[in-house]
Amino acid sequence: MSAGIPCAVLGATGVVGQRLVARLARHPWFELAHLCASEKSAGKRYADACEWRLGPERGPAHGGLGERIVESCDPASVATPLVFSALDTEPARELEPAFARAGSFVASNASAFRTASDVPIVIPELNPSHLELVHAQRKARGWRGAIVCKPNCTTVPVALPLFVLDAAFGVEAVHATSLQAVSGAGWPGVPSLDILGNVVPFIRGEEEKLEQETLKLLGRVRADGIEPASFAVSAACHRVPVENGHMVAVSVRLRGAPSPESVRSVLSNWRPSSLEHALPSAPQRALVLHEAENRPQPRLDAEAHDGMAVHVGRVRRCAVLGIQFSALVHNAERGAAGGNVLYAELARARGLLS
Repeated sequence: MSAGIPCAVLGATGVVGQRLVARLARHPWFELAHLCASEKSAGKRYADACEWRLGPERGPAHGGLGERIVESCDPASVATPLVFSALDTEPARELEPAFARAGSFVASNASAFRTASDVPIVIPELNPSHLELVHAQRKARGWRGAIVCKPNCTTVPVALPLFVLDAAFGVEAVHATSLQAVSGAGWPGVPSLDILGNVVPFIRGEEEKLEQETLKLLGRVRADGIEPASFAVSAACHRVPVENGHMVAVSVRLRGAPSPESVRSVLSNWRPSSLEHALPSAPQRALVLHEAENRPQPRLDAEAHDGMAVHVGRVRRCAVLGIQFSALVHNAERGAAGGNVLYAELARARGLLS
């Protein structure tokens, strides 16, 4: 483990927490100093408290930290400049502000504060300027630290290509239909008899998150918060029997009614700025355009680029809105743990970690 900025993982025994541990155990900038979980796990060896769910492609079991003692989620004893929160929503409502008050920059995977006007949700290649809202948050709340969120895992594959298309043409309306992997429900996830050979056309809260977070991500920073983008987004979310990888079918109306060829060219040629591209967890290609008519696919593409790319394909005409495409993201990596680590790297690069 290389010496770096000390950090902690809250909820280290859960599925997202494990993926954070796997990434942070080998990180060049951050040093994983504390593994934190509920009181029933505190005091145990990490190997005893955590049933490891990741394969060897994600590194050694327990990130090589199986002998580490799990601690409780207490900001008084876990005093680090950086905290990664993989907590469920309700514990996050209480604990994340406590850590922010104590001086920690909280990189949150939870949804508890995503809708707060002074809490940015960040995709580094899309809206790095939204991190500047941290200064207003600290002033308004009297915190030495801050809370910053990653978007919902289903929002990521929609928001990034829409950002590119909005900059090139202007977005006027969006309809998105998701096909979401069972791992998005956490462990043990959806009961097998509910999902095998089936599609569940409702996931509580997902449609609202996709609609609201997309507009916040593509909005503008104001002195008192984010002014959301003005176009309409309509979402329909479904759980499907896929292990990892959220697919979204997107229809979009663009100004000027560009051709599919023009849209493909814009998506293919887009690159993020040099800073965001240079972050340690940034993929070689943040947005991958597939030309094959049957791609992307979760089984073939979700793990590519360390699970950190957004994959787009089937760009074609839509008889209703003009353009339609399919988008895919690894929900547990770019949509969760890897996305958290990436924007924490951006915060470090911009000098926001105390």
